[in-house]
Amino acid sequence: MIGETDLNKLIKSMRAELNTGEYVFCKTATLQGIDISEVLCMFKETEAITLVLKKEIADKWQLPYHYAAAWISLKIHSSLAAVGLTAAFSTALAEQGISCNVVAAYYHDHIFVDAKDAEKAMEVLRQLSGGNC
Repeated sequence: MIGETDLNKLIKSMRAELNTGEYVFCKTATLQGIDISEVLCMFKETEAITLVLKKEIADKWQLPYHYAAAWISLKIHSSLAAVGLTAAFSTALAEQGISCNVVAAYYHDHIFVDAKDAEKAMEVLRQLSGGNC
């Protein structure tokens, strides 16, 4: 299955799920001493390796961070080639003053919003989907 590409279907069928806990973005020069099984997401950039992980794991490993986020998963299998879904939900969130950081994985899109905005973001996404979230 390659995922849905129809924007109207994606928006109407998406169901936002708020994952438990707080998540942080950290940087590291090396993966030495890092237990990859504890890492939610990793991206290698020229400057450093970015890790997204639970706040308590970052604290345990003494990795500094500056932003504590809530993690929202959109439970619709969107195609990686779908056009407009990220623009639709990021615009809806931005209109309410909520910043978002997006990770597109194979099956779902994942949104990281400031932890204090989690419930407000969930309501915005519910409204966007017509109450289906």
